[in-house]
Amino acid sequence: MFPIRGDGALVLAVVFGAIFGALLHRGRVLDYNVIVNQLRLRDFTVLKVMLTAIIVGGIGVFILVDAGAARFALRDANLLAVSLGAAIFGVGMVLYGYCPGTGLAATATGSLHAGVGVVGMLVGAVLYALSFDWVRTHILPVGALGKVTLMDVTGIPAAWIFAGLVVIAISLFAWAERSGR
Repeated sequence: MFPIRGDGALVLAVVFGAIFGALLHRGRVLDYNVIVNQLRLRDFTVLKVMLTAIIVGGIGVFILVDAGAARFALRDANLLAVSLGAAIFGVGMVLYGYCPGTGLAATATGSLHAGVGVVGMLVGAVLYALSFDWVRTHILPVGALGKVTLMDVTGIPAAWIFAGLVVIAISLFAWAERSGR
């Protein structure tokens, strides 16, 4: 497995987190107007950065798993919980103008309004933690499929699914470039 553990792994996490934040800044996705204009379908910078990250990250995951340096850690597929979480995330992103990662990174650049949103995220996290027993009883069981993957459900190998995602990503990237936005 991965040779760096304990404090060394924590240091690496901070270093890679800082690099990730710097790349987000360099990619201009910490700019509130860029994010809002993505939601308004007027600027596709965020789409292009995310597609690039998905492709590069996916390739990295496949390499690490094939090398035995990582393994897939499956969580239960809870359809209602994921749907509600996605809706809350989407509404929050539209209202806030940032996703959690870009909000934290924008706060690190000194953005006051991003900092206010980070406080909101912390309050939301505390409220979720306090209500988790209720969520576990009433939300998680609805649509609970257990530890399944898209490969289990469809019978399509992971590499084919990823290849399909790459084709979709490249097509969207090309469309965004052609649209000139």
